[in-house]
Amino acid sequence: MSAPATLATLPAKPARGDAGKPQREAADEPRLVLTLLVAGRLCGIPVPRVRDVLRGEQIARVPLAPPGVAGVLNLRGRIVTAVDLRNRLGLPEAEPGAPRMSVVVEHENELYSLLADGVREVLTLTGEEREDAPATLSDAWREHASAVHRLQEGLLIELDTDRLLAFGARATADSRR
Repeated sequence: MSAPATLATLPAKPARGDAGKPQREAADEPRLVLTLLVAGRLCGIPVPRVRDVLRGEQIARVPLAPPGVAGVLNLRGRIVTAVDLRNRLGLPEAEPGAPRMSVVVEHENELYSLLADGVREVLTLTGEEREDAPATLSDAWREHASAVHRLQEGLLIELDTDRLLAFGARATADSRR
């Protein structure tokens, strides 16, 4: 899937507040979010973070990789770390051989492939639909969600790619406990 021409005019990263958390969007500022399915749940990733969407890429397993890392794939000569969203969000593994989609994002100048069960469409969301992630979400979801959006067809959980890909920071924090 090629990126629409309008992607070049969007900011590369969301605005950040003093605490490093995304600032709440104003009600009149629409956001573009790529929707995807993870174990039947509707999730979203801000379009400015998405670099590519791939189908059925061959993933090579990596011995001793941290939990959540499915392996690596070759994207036009670049090695890309594949991250299993089901694992990161505390969901059951996909059926063996089930088709998966890769949403390629950039994090700290490296490319990562977020493995989802399916990719749907790009939605334009307003701040009126956006709420902070509720405390009722499980720990894994609350840790990786930046917001929820109330849509006619249900809730869309917006994922924070920085938190999803913070393997080193999380591992260091876990070892100090």
